[in-house]
Amino acid sequence: MNYGRKTPSTYRSTPSVYSHITSRSQSNLHSQRSRSMKSVMVPWYQKPLLHNNKYLDIQRGAFIMGLFSIFVAIFTIGTAVFDIYCLALAAPGSSHYGYYIISYEFVYVGNVHVRNALMVAALFSLIGGLVVLVTSIMLVHALRKEYESKIVPWLWSFAIFTLFRLLAFLFFSIVNDLIFAYNILITLIWSVIIVASLYGWLMVYSLYLELADLTKLEDLAHLRMGTMQSLNASVAHSLAGSRPTTPHSTVSTMPVGDTKFI
Repeated sequence: MNYGRKTPSTYRSTPSVYSHITSRSQSNLHSQRSRSMKSVMVPWYQKPLLHNNKYLDIQRGAFIMGLFSIFVAIFTIGTAVFDIYCLALAAPGSSHYGYYIISYEFVYVGNVHVRNALMVAALFSLIGGLVVLVTSIMLVHALRKEYESKIVPWLWSFAIFTLFRLLAFLFFSIVNDLIFAYNILITLIWSVIIVASLYGWLMVYSLYLELADLTKLEDLAHLRMGTMQSLNASVAHSLAGSRPTTPHSTVSTMPVGDTKFI
């Protein structure tokens, strides 16, 4: 007899299915958990990239960016028209008499293909400036009313415009002589505009994501309220018609004409 250790009893005991977990079940649980976490995780580009802090207000910064984009559009239209005008009048082999807003005593002596590329860049900059001007006005109106759907055209148009102007700025600064004051000034101005445009676009995009999340929450709340109201109405209707002849009911389904008193 062993008095020091008590042997486990197996009388009338069944092993629990929850006490034994195989490695296969553990792997299935881990895979299901990881799969559910992946479905819940939000991609990085759908998260706000900038947040409010004591130095930055996203809503105010986005509104300032809308006004800044209007200025950029007007500035782009003006410089594009001026570049097209200068390149057209300074064509190789052309002669001018008198004054055409400014006196032309020079002609373009560079490569013809480079001149044509500058003309095309100025023309597309003019078109892009017009598009950005329209979408920027829409952006300012959308930010006042908090309509996130009307922010989308500006996000796409201004992103494409900024990328194109970055390439055009690099091309302009390489092929043009930076010994003239106009070329130096345009290069410095566009370097500042592009940096400010990138940061401003991130602010507007972050605000757009926040407004989109708020809209989803509001839609979910409205859906839940509508579902609860419909359920309450159906439950009240079923309770009112389930026991019409109970002592506590005020509605009787017994016909009045068939009532007999004994």
